Amino acid sequence: MSETSGHAEDQESVRRSKLEKISALGRDPWGQRFDDHCAISAARDLEQQIPPKDESGQHPAGPAVRVAGRVMLRRTAGKALFIDLRDWTGKIQVFCGKGQVGEDHWAALQELDLGDLLGIDGHLGYTRTGELTVFASSVTLLGKSLLPPPEKWHGLTDIEQRYRNRSVDLFSNPESLAAFLSRSKIIAAVRSTLSGQGFVEVETPTMQAIAGGAAARPFVTHHNALDLTLYLRIAPELYLKRLLVGGMERVFEIARVFRNEGISTKHNPEFTMMECYQAYGDYRSMMDLTEAIFSAAIQAVDGNYRRTVNGREVDFTPPWPRKTYAELFRQHVGCDMTDIASVAEKAKAKGLETTGVDHDVLVGELFEEHVEDALEGPVFVIDYPASLCPLTKRKATDPSVAERFELFVQGMELANAYTELNDPILQEELFRNQLSGQKEEDSMAKMDTDFIDALKHAMPPAGGLGIGIDRMVMILLDKASIRDVILFPLLRPKSAELATEAETAIPEPKSEFE
Repeated sequence: MSETSGHAEDQESVRRSKLEKISALGRDPWGQRFDDHCAISAARDLEQQIPPKDESGQHPAGPAVRVAGRVMLRRTAGKALFIDLRDWTGKIQVFCGKGQVGEDHWAALQELDLGDLLGIDGHLGYTRTGELTVFASSVTLLGKSLLPPPEKWHGLTDIEQRYRNRSVDLFSNPESLAAFLSRSKIIAAVRSTLSGQGFVEVETPTMQAIAGGAAARPFVTHHNALDLTLYLRIAPELYLKRLLVGGMERVFEIARVFRNEGISTKHNPEFTMMECYQAYGDYRSMMDLTEAIFSAAIQAVDGNYRRTVNGREVDFTPPWPRKTYAELFRQHVGCDMTDIASVAEKAKAKGLETTGVDHDVLVGELFEEHVEDALEGPVFVIDYPASLCPLTKRKATDPSVAERFELFVQGMELANAYTELNDPILQEELFRNQLSGQKEEDSMAKMDTDFIDALKHAMPPAGGLGIGIDRMVMILLDKASIRDVILFPLLRPKSAELATEAETAIPEPKSEFE
């Protein structure tokens, strides 16, 4: 049965009229508690309890069920009404016969619209065509929809509108709902894996006096009572390390992080990061942990280690390859990263500015340009140039190399880990070098002296790991944009010209973790 034609305003007017008729029948159009109903998927699982056909070839009444959901489709056949009812677990057909539900229920059903919420009491059985059906004995209106669903219930197809009107997207596009339910399973698997390995979950401040733990532009706010400028955190790192000093030897946080930077298919200014720290571990410990976390997440979704990502098959079966930064640079850039002249020549050939630019900065830019997109993964890129990693412990055998890794899949960075620097003297020196010349609005332009003081009380050797949860979900579910896995992504105002993914020109940050 098609929706009333005309504009949404006209359709809302018609639906309001039906609302008044329902109220006049003594029915509550907004519903009350509807206890003891089961999920539609659970009702469908009772199909095996339907008795076999009797001598007349008919199935006797099956088990009694009580279900609730949204009307997805309705069609009338004389004194019978067929409804497709959907909840967050699935869909089932409902048969409402005038003789079975009674005059009062039947009168209310005449005012039914697509999108309305119903509670159904009845029994399972089959129609003449053999379709599993709930034969209703009682119908309870649980919520009247005053706005029509998307045209012909095909779902929201305009991608911008799907992001802006997520509630309609979720109930009209089953694949969207399934993605966010899978995201919840993935996060639960991350928590379970960490808890199973002895990590405890903690909470650190979202508003911080100093934006520390990464190099990123923060969002600035103000506390009136204290007359204090504060920053939404760009990372929870420095607080989590304080907990290591305090004797909490394995800690993690699934944190909302805020960076006042670009928007792209890979980055949202507000995103979710898991950070964890393990006393007496190192970056090799974190590689093992990363593989365990991804394995648990895959098991939570569907157990398939061979997954399609951007049209290509990626095998997530651990262990994953571990390749050094230096060997990958040599392979893809075509020279040794310690060869100053060759690096400068390669940078000039790519149109990069070289005058007055530090050699290691050029190495980093060439790595991003030539190497990262070529990493199909999953692959751990290990042993970074030490000058690019101010929070990382150096290799005992080569102080120019930092014990750091990044995990890449299909050219996208998903995780970052260090053997954490716990030398307060060196840490303070590196902070000063990193912050030198930076504008206050661009990064953590103030030194966190409280953190340095905490290190002076001795932080144990440790491994630290950060995983971008949104990107992880995006890769495991093969979604084209990070906005497909964030329920309410940041968007341009409606009054502004809407931008498609391809038109989004605001540059993204180089890394979720830097």
